[in-house]
Amino acid sequence: MTTILISGASVAGPALAYFLQRQGHAVTVVERAPHLRDSGYGVDFRGRALDVLTDMGVLDEVRAHETMMRGTTVVDELGEVLAELPNETFAGELEVPKRELTKILHRRTADDVTYVFDDSITAMTEHDDGVTVAFERAGTRDFDLVIGADGVHSVVRRLAFGPQPGALRHLGMSGVGFSTPNHLGLDHRSLIQTSPGSAVLLFGHDPAAPLTVSLSFATDGPDLDHRDRRTQEQAVREAFAGRGWEVPRLLEAMSAADDLYFASSCQVVLDGWSRGRVALVGDAGYCAAPTSGMGTSQALIGAWTLARCLAESGGDHDAAFAAYETELRPHVEENQERGREAAAMFGAGTA
Repeated sequence: MTTILISGASVAGPALAYFLQRQGHAVTVVERAPHLRDSGYGVDFRGRALDVLTDMGVLDEVRAHETMMRGTTVVDELGEVLAELPNETFAGELEVPKRELTKILHRRTADDVTYVFDDSITAMTEHDDGVTVAFERAGTRDFDLVIGADGVHSVVRRLAFGPQPGALRHLGMSGVGFSTPNHLGLDHRSLIQTSPGSAVLLFGHDPAAPLTVSLSFATDGPDLDHRDRRTQEQAVREAFAGRGWEVPRLLEAMSAADDLYFASSCQVVLDGWSRGRVALVGDAGYCAAPTSGMGTSQALIGAWTLARCLAESGGDHDAAFAAYETELRPHVEENQERGREAAAMFGAGTA
């Protein structure tokens, strides 16, 4: 039995944990949030990601939460309709709220995987037969392997790979997401309004359910990701100053939201996805950016591929990590190209 530590309990981490524990490994997942995250936009699944959900035995359960979005209305700054877009323009073959996917993956693994919330890795020391890991709260422990599934600003990547100039590639836009009462009564539809350097996107899955809001704007870098909420809100207000339609009301709702989330559209581009006994999966190793529409699918496929390569390697983690990267990199590069093209289409960097 191999002991494996996974950092991150969003999508890639629990998915990988499921496949690894099914192979007989002892898996621990550490997550810095105090509990499962109950926020996020709708996430879609395409192609092989549906095969992963099938293999996990959760596809039907995931389908039960399908958003059933009917399309997107494009409006101008006065709210006048410019165009109607079919749902396929933005969604994949299946779309569900991210919070529901996270809950399902956790339930599927909670009985066989050790979850440690409200903690994070602070140091890692690799030796011949394992990795000694120090935590912010828990005591030091040894693991055979460590996997970083902890997102774009991965702690595991920073600790194992050291400085990686240029690894985090900003696509020219940042944004804030939150929910607010559905005062527009959107019923399985979304609205989008774009101007040079900014975009407003509203999702309504049900007239009685909250409205999901995304306010994106052009930025020079991802520095705002690490600033306090007050600074982030001020940047959003400045970017959308003078805008009409629903924007003033949305800016007020932003300050009242208790689920505010700020992030920049970035890609992670590395020469390699592993160092010794440490490997990366999902956004931590090869984020394609939200504009690609492939983040969740890529995370699931990455976890599936990594677990299979470990199973086929006969205990040789070096061979497994090499096979994993060789197989998955063409898929990742295609998705990252899609992410760059979409960011350009939204006018990123034209503020």
